[in-house]
Amino acid sequence: MKPPIAARIGYTRTVHGITLEDPYHWLKDPGYPEVSDQRVLDYLKAENDYFDQQMAPYAGLVTSLFEEIKARQPDEEESVPYKQGHYRYRWRFEKDAQYRIWLRAPVNQPEDWQVMLDEPALAREYQYFSLGGLSVSPNGRYLAWSADTSGSERYRLSITDLERGIAIDEPILQTLDAPVWAADSEHLFYLRVNDNWRPHQVRLHRLGEPLANDVVVFEEADESFFVGLDETQSEAFIQITSADHVTSEVHLLPANQPRAAPRLVCPRRQGHEYQLDHREGFFYIRSNDEHKNFRLAVAPDSTPEPENWQTLIEGSDSHYLTGHLCFKNHVIVSERIDGLDQICVMLRPGTADAHTHYIDFPEDAYSVDFGTNPEYDQPTLRLAYESMVTPLTIYDYDLGSRQLETRKVQQIPSGYDRDEYITERLMIPARDGVLVPVSLVCRKDLSRNTETPLHLYGYGAYGMSLSPGFSRSRLSLLNRGFIYAIAHIRGGDELGYHWYEEGKLDKRTNTFNDFVDVARFLVDTKYTGPGRLTISGGSAGGELMGAVINQAPELFAAAAAHVPFVDVLNTMLDGDLPLTPIEWPEWGNPIEDKAAFDLIRSYSPYDQLVTGNYPPMLITAGLNDPRVTYWEPAKYVAKLRHLRTDDNWLLLKTNMGAGHSGQSGRYDALREVAEEYAFLFASLGLVSSFND
Repeated sequence: MKPPIAARIGYTRTVHGITLEDPYHWLKDPGYPEVSDQRVLDYLKAENDYFDQQMAPYAGLVTSLFEEIKARQPDEEESVPYKQGHYRYRWRFEKDAQYRIWLRAPVNQPEDWQVMLDEPALAREYQYFSLGGLSVSPNGRYLAWSADTSGSERYRLSITDLERGIAIDEPILQTLDAPVWAADSEHLFYLRVNDNWRPHQVRLHRLGEPLANDVVVFEEADESFFVGLDETQSEAFIQITSADHVTSEVHLLPANQPRAAPRLVCPRRQGHEYQLDHREGFFYIRSNDEHKNFRLAVAPDSTPEPENWQTLIEGSDSHYLTGHLCFKNHVIVSERIDGLDQICVMLRPGTADAHTHYIDFPEDAYSVDFGTNPEYDQPTLRLAYESMVTPLTIYDYDLGSRQLETRKVQQIPSGYDRDEYITERLMIPARDGVLVPVSLVCRKDLSRNTETPLHLYGYGAYGMSLSPGFSRSRLSLLNRGFIYAIAHIRGGDELGYHWYEEGKLDKRTNTFNDFVDVARFLVDTKYTGPGRLTISGGSAGGELMGAVINQAPELFAAAAAHVPFVDVLNTMLDGDLPLTPIEWPEWGNPIEDKAAFDLIRSYSPYDQLVTGNYPPMLITAGLNDPRVTYWEPAKYVAKLRHLRTDDNWLLLKTNMGAGHSGQSGRYDALREVAEEYAFLFASLGLVSSFND
């Protein structure tokens, strides 16, 4: 079967006096988000058929890998219960189920677990099902939950009367994230997205009333800002956040006065980000107004304006404050010190008996974050901990005794011995002399040489860090002699906010250079060898894949780019797309700024494709993806087929009923991982040596 060849149809436009040619522009359905153009659908189907045909000889390997990865997942699994109000809550996977069942039990009847929400039953009639969030009313009677059944991230919000076991009121369409209840359990706040998928409103619904009576509590007029909704840990205030990637502002209203007018805490100022939580009459505010690594300030809840902010923790070059959480007697601060996660516990700050300590963890390199901590007055802090060799572990930290209690360790039924693996951290020099952190893991008995396969993963955008965490699926690489490496390149925030700034806007190319320089170092120092280095990344990490392959195609033996953001220039020139206006602070606005236009054009993977040889590549897309629209990877593959001069694999797989995150079921998602691994093994010519 020959690969599909997309038609080249003339299309040009002129921007800043430069004429742009885009013969694959037709792959963008003008009716998006509805995709009904038969030419487009036919092309995507042809690519899917070609993917199936090319992978058919490796069907046995895919199945073997899938069963192997699946065997590391418990048939049945349940979460650690947590208490909220008069109930304890947990989720559970039944045997071979793709989705969770959500349960609760009265505190005074701890074994009387009752089903609140049955995802398998709800998902039965859909190809795709994703729970957006669920929220129980303060009186424990009502459950508000939302679901996406297409991958488009346009959720339908429903309300269930848990006492009677029936749905009440009309379903609410076009919502996002979890709703928030007012203190009276009669009013419900929810987000509304517009036709272009921008969360722009907070609305208030009263139980028993028609949706036509719902009140618009807040509306954001600026299309470059998205609206968020939350409540403080104390449950005393409803928070409405309006933000882009670098600027935020917060409006508050008392949870017991749902019809009060929202109060602005601090007006938005370009580049100023702040978040707050509440305890005992005070707001605790994490703000970057005085230092890019943030400070923690405190202000009375009656006068929360910035002129009343008093610094509790100063901003620091070495301590990067990443978040905070308020309990009745404690303020918990998550930090990153020299790239390592830390949890700081502050007892009654501002009082005579205040003191601070850090939690000790059992390893030198790890990842830790807050777990589920729903109550304001609780004696323990739940944490989620892992490392590259330690499976996800749920701890409860006793805030009084300062002891960690292990509540759950991620199960691997097929067996796992962490002592058989080793992890290390390297600092690798980039071309400008900056040292880039790299985390590696492999088997202890591995002999490293130029024949050793190594898989390198990266992201590098939006200030999102890649933690050195654990992966059950990854063991299928490690047990076949791979080294797995994560490049903590600029654009993430692993080393602080400056690390993010050094990989965005006019410094965006640092991200790509860092990744290429890390790859070359690993080859030059014989962690691996020529023809043995594979790479992957998704979304903005898919843009990374395209850019580094354009820069050094000979360096990589194979690449997997998932829902890759590769048509950067055209997307940033289209202000009508859902994410474009909010993305301009990250990439620049090429519509108004010619310098931004020139820079983006200089690295945009789609625009920089040239005639030549490219490594084997696997590209994925989601037809309903609102974040990276399907036509970006489709156009990229079509153009690459036209320009490449080699016979290597170029595969495009589009999920026709899913979105940005691929398949939704826990096992369906694992099959996609198995397909990627089989692609890597086949590209390296290692299939026969694995005897699969």
